[in-house]
Amino acid sequence: MGKPEETLVLGESKSPQETIADLVRRILVLLGEDPQREGLRQTPQRVERALRFLTAGYHQDPAMMLNGAIFRVCYDEMVVVKDIELYSLCEHHLLPFFGKCHVAYIPREKVVGLSKLARLVNMYARRLQIQERLTQQIARAIQERLDPVGVGVVIEARHLCMVMRGVEKQHSRAVTSAMLGAFRDNQQTRGEFLSLITKKS
Repeated sequence: MGKPEETLVLGESKSPQETIADLVRRILVLLGEDPQREGLRQTPQRVERALRFLTAGYHQDPAMMLNGAIFRVCYDEMVVVKDIELYSLCEHHLLPFFGKCHVAYIPREKVVGLSKLARLVNMYARRLQIQERLTQQIARAIQERLDPVGVGVVIEARHLCMVMRGVEKQHSRAVTSAMLGAFRDNQQTRGEFLSLITKKS
């Protein structure tokens, strides 16, 4: 009997050397395109570089990112960084979602460099995500590294999987929040945070 015909599922590799660019080239063929035409010739390599950049967060460690910028300070009022720009890829369709992230915490003897909070948001955003999990990951990382009195994180984002396909709602936004410690237990603390992030500059 002859050898059974080989079946290949997209995403399975014929060889260990197969690259993302090789898979993109195959996707273009399956879409009915010619990967050799001028406009698409370098597209597989560009897509691979873009995907590696947009998912670089898998290779970053929040502990390493924050540890070098944690300082002991006698400060026990709320620290808020609002309007952190956020870009991520939805894990369901690999389409972008983007918006703003607002982060707050109440220190318990330790504070972190403000730019590190933005870097932490970027790190988790540069993974395949759903907005709900992304919000929780940011809050829990701050809680674990700083042990603050409380943490609040709110993300407002537009999802291209809703805008470009499916229900095609052009102006819809998703809002998610993660409240830990005092932000969950104390209505006044939570209200102060929400008031600060909605206040116009």
